[in-house]
Amino acid sequence: MVAVALVTGANKGIGFEVARLLGESGVTAIIGARDEERGRAAGERLGLPYVRLDVTDAASIRAAASRIEQEYGKLDILVNNAGITFDDGLPSRSTTAEARQVYETNVFGVIEITNAMLPLLRLSPAGRIVNVSSERGSFGRALDRDHPLWPMLNLVYCSSKAALNMITVSYAKELWDTPIKVNTVDPGWVKTDINHNTGIKTPEDGAAPIVAMALLDADGPTATFVQHEGPLPW
Repeated sequence: MVAVALVTGANKGIGFEVARLLGESGVTAIIGARDEERGRAAGERLGLPYVRLDVTDAASIRAAASRIEQEYGKLDILVNNAGITFDDGLPSRSTTAEARQVYETNVFGVIEITNAMLPLLRLSPAGRIVNVSSERGSFGRALDRDHPLWPMLNLVYCSSKAALNMITVSYAKELWDTPIKVNTVDPGWVKTDINHNTGIKTPEDGAAPIVAMALLDADGPTATFVQHEGPLPW
């Protein structure tokens, strides 16, 4: 039976490449995107299905879950890729309005969609949840004065990714004795719209470790935080 995946924020950037690489691996990778025109265009380019999905809209999430259940009867892979940020500079310049907007996508959206898709993932013989985080959500990296991340003080984005890391751990612990594995991946500093294309990696480079975790075999890990180069400190 063909594996079925849902990738959020998949109409461009890292998400698009994750869907493409999964598709090339024989997975039916569903393009999840809130912009219907861009989502359909991405699906047509890759020859993959599209579903309208706004991770901040519970109704669209429920509708997507219902469609996946009707058309495929299960879900094998969920990649929580959708994310946003603000260039808020110093923490003292951050606003709660910005924080709420970022958390709606990067934190609350992940919880909402994971809970909606979990019944379908439980129907898979080997469910996989991959949360796309960032090294900037690592306490270990943030407090290392010798690391390049030391000067970065983006409170809203970094804290949202730190929260996402704990979300990963929490779901992994709940699902510890099931076939479902839950892991977090840092794709690295990738050239995408979120950083105004200032990254040093290509979207395909960033997608590679995400896809590797999505295609873990039964002996693979759960509750880990990794990047292409290896494990990251929480």
